[in-house]
Amino acid sequence: MDVNGVGWIGAIIIGGLAGWLAEMVMKSNTGIFMNIILGIVGAVVLNAILQALNFQSFGVGWFAYLITGFIGACLLIFVGRLVRR
Repeated sequence: MDVNGVGWIGAIIIGGLAGWLAEMVMKSNTGIFMNIILGIVGAVVLNAILQALNFQSFGVGWFAYLITGFIGACLLIFVGRLVRR
């Protein structure tokens, strides 16, 4: 089964990169495992939000998955900070 056209191994690698980029931009302190989870779940969450709002996704492929994962991971970090307060 493909995840946005990148496959499972690609999703893990790209999700980790997207989570790491989000960690750097949002200045959070998470580990590599959490970066992978943030990137993958962030991509899934942002795709669901875009579909609910009737917007097109950013496309198919590793670059689109990286952008979606990065933005989604940043949103998850932001929401996590709001909940902790």
